[in-house]
Amino acid sequence: MRTLLAEFRNRLADLRRETGATAAVEFALIVPIMLSVYVGCSEAASLLTADRKVQVAAGAVGDLVARSNQTLTQAQMEDFFVAATNIMTPYDPTDLVQTVTAVSVSDEGEATVLWSVRYANGDYSETVPEYPVGEDYPLPEEMIAIARGQTVIAAEAEYAHTPLLGIVFDNAVTLHRSGLFMPRFGGTINII
Repeated sequence: MRTLLAEFRNRLADLRRETGATAAVEFALIVPIMLSVYVGCSEAASLLTADRKVQVAAGAVGDLVARSNQTLTQAQMEDFFVAATNIMTPYDPTDLVQTVTAVSVSDEGEATVLWSVRYANGDYSETVPEYPVGEDYPLPEEMIAIARGQTVIAAEAEYAHTPLLGIVFDNAVTLHRSGLFMPRFGGTINII
């Protein structure tokens, strides 16, 4: 029995002294973790970049509309939407939905929709079910305080971002950004 125990101790001591495969074992243990971190960081960076592009697209179309002097043609509006859509490059712009709404704020602070247009997948629409003409629009209290008796241009952009590899994030992430703009020349901007 003592011989068996001594033999076991000797083998254990030999095993402790053997370091030839230590690096290979450590490498095999750490590679999956490092690959997950690398892919996750790539997916997160792509998501953040897409989110910034959605914000810029919403801001660009809203700013262009707010710079108009009281009238805007449908063709100009479509050009603004197309220009904002091109901001999404290199991402696929077919999932980008852009909405611009003119909101009238009364002296009493009631915000109502004057008009609303949408551009999605290359189609221009003068009807937006969420914002029917004459209905209330949910403006923040701070904006209502600033815009009493004036018009506000609300621009929104929504994009379904599909992950690059789908390993860390496997479902599309809906990104939604908006911006509020006061017309540069004051008054109301109408689409003719």
